[in-house]
Amino acid sequence: MTHFRHRKFNTRDTYPEQKLDNDLAQAVVARGRTVFLRGQCPQDLDTAQDIGSHDPVEQTHKVMQNIRQLLEEVGGKMEHLCKIVVYLTDVRHREAVYRTMGEYIKGVHPVSTGVVVSALARPSWLVEIDGTAVIPDDEA
Repeated sequence: MTHFRHRKFNTRDTYPEQKLDNDLAQAVVARGRTVFLRGQCPQDLDTAQDIGSHDPVEQTHKVMQNIRQLLEEVGGKMEHLCKIVVYLTDVRHREAVYRTMGEYIKGVHPVSTGVVVSALARPSWLVEIDGTAVIPDDEA
């Protein structure tokens, strides 16, 4: 693993009442070039076009694809992700969003914070995720 992940866990153990399978950690220790990602929303990075879906799963796929694309564009990869913050407009979407997000962070174990907000920048958006990654010195 690229960074030291302290107290790794999986959400299926932490939240047994929910159908989640996310690899997370309580802390991440990293050295290297830090990448701060703007909150990613369900829109195309080049055109800023909304994906036009009100499905939290489809929106989360686009958000996580954007995160992966941005990391790759700056020379990083998903395994360099250290922290994510998930913003939801409706707590009822939590399981669907986290389950979908989990597909992209399997084996990564970032730290994670989830927040429910009253709205995002566009009324149709249900989820926004920002992240912090660190590209190790020997890969920079």
